[in-house]
Amino acid sequence: MTDRGQDALGLSRDRIQIGPSAMVWAGDHLRIEIEEVSTPHAQRITGEVIVRPAALTQVEMALTPDGAHVWRPFAPKADIEVRLNRPGWSWTGHGYFDANFGTRALEADFSYWTWGRFPLRDGAACFYDAQRRDGSELAAAIGFAEDGTPRAIEMPPKARLKRPGWMVRRETRADTGYRPRQVKAMLDAPFYNRAAVQTRINGEETVGVFEALDLDRFRGPWLMPMLAVRVPRRRGWPGWL
Repeated sequence: MTDRGQDALGLSRDRIQIGPSAMVWAGDHLRIEIEEVSTPHAQRITGEVIVRPAALTQVEMALTPDGAHVWRPFAPKADIEVRLNRPGWSWTGHGYFDANFGTRALEADFSYWTWGRFPLRDGAACFYDAQRRDGSELAAAIGFAEDGTPRAIEMPPKARLKRPGWMVRRETRADTGYRPRQVKAMLDAPFYNRAAVQTRINGEETVGVFEALDLDRFRGPWLMPMLAVRVPRRRGWPGWL
């Protein structure tokens, strides 16, 4: 991840350019063009990711009562193709595309949240659980049919997951009596964890993407200086990646 200045950004109807990388809507699919440098070894990562949605939705969900934070599941179910310049980093599979938008910093309004998206035989299920700074909580479950149509689904109870290396608290949704488990680690950071998790939703066992975000840790005075060192800043473009 690199923080970039305004000169490094470009925006048109179907393309957003961020330094050397870009996201392009190409008629019926999203093409993510990657030209970056990895950390900590400064190796170039180049290639592309193709996201082919099964359907596109117009759904938005407000995460706070005033709508300052919004979740948008553009493509809750999609096929993906990954082609990168590393051995074993080219593959095809099942995926999704979503985004969060907001007018305030996340840590200003939330102390903790978990999110999960799980494929089902007839679509997909998403769960959003969050603790807000004002003491209220968000607990949302939304299902999507194969054509992207949203639908109500039953909300299974919360179930704890084993804590990862950085000991971020983790909990997801699972049928009563079922113990979810991590099947693949994706990212483990002091305030954030992402993993592939196996759970059971209304009788159907599935593996999906899960994240936990501890925003109390994120805004802690010991962590902000670490992020400033970890994330490079490039004011202009073209130039060194």
